[in-house]
Amino acid sequence: MRLPWKRMLTALALACAVTAAPTAATAATAHSAPSSGWNDFSCRPSAAHPRPVVLVHGTFGNGTDNWLGFAPYLVARGYCVFSFDYGQLPGVPFFDGLGPIADSAQQLADFTDRVLAATGAPKADLVGHSQGGMMPRYYLKFLGGASKVNALVGLAPDNHGTTLDGLANLLPYFPGAADAIHSIVPGLADQVAGSAFMQALNAGGDTVPGVRYTVIATRYDEVVTPYASQFLSGSNVHNVLLQDLCAVDISEHVTIGLTDRIAFHEAANALDPAHATRTTCLSALS
Repeated sequence: MRLPWKRMLTALALACAVTAAPTAATAATAHSAPSSGWNDFSCRPSAAHPRPVVLVHGTFGNGTDNWLGFAPYLVARGYCVFSFDYGQLPGVPFFDGLGPIADSAQQLADFTDRVLAATGAPKADLVGHSQGGMMPRYYLKFLGGASKVNALVGLAPDNHGTTLDGLANLLPYFPGAADAIHSIVPGLADQVAGSAFMQALNAGGDTVPGVRYTVIATRYDEVVTPYASQFLSGSNVHNVLLQDLCAVDISEHVTIGLTDRIAFHEAANALDPAHATRTTCLSALS
């Protein structure tokens, strides 16, 4: 019996989009809206915040809608903040982060070079959500990014891939499914736990010297599973579980990057550890 792969894969992609991104109408509005206070290439880093911050969106996101909460949060605190779109597929508007992740990492490299040239800073800090917290590790490891980046902060990053609550474990039982996903949406296939991309990314260790890594995860993540797979190993790593900071925070995969000011506070601490303040439930009000 011939299985209806195209319909199955379309349904999977749509389910992921509903989970991980705004509606198409919302995304269209956000994507075309001017970013307020960020992506100002005349911005010059201050002595208090000497490095520009590059924000890296997640799968099915884009450089505007993913950061409507966090980018203004940083701008209000005196940072030069920049975001961009990556991983576009032909004929797919608004929903980015779907192309091969190695290609997306090159887009990050090019954009970071542009930001450094415009601001005159020798290094940048990176903050990414979901794929955007993992993909920069390819840039750091394989594309020379380690000499240009001071810190990488990941909000719910899929650093070791994801099982999608076990759904990805079913792929071997459907011959041809994995290849079909890779040909249609390579950025998703690369993020499956155990993929060739993930094996190459994590071979020889999770980190590279000279870069500080922070991972902020939530126990209630339903997209990057198991949530502990987000954490990195290394002497230059700080792993944080959101519920250890505020036990009643129930943010899941999407909200930790879009609206959770407790996560935002901890990310800001990672960007400026010399002036970090304790993150608690009250940080939601700051």
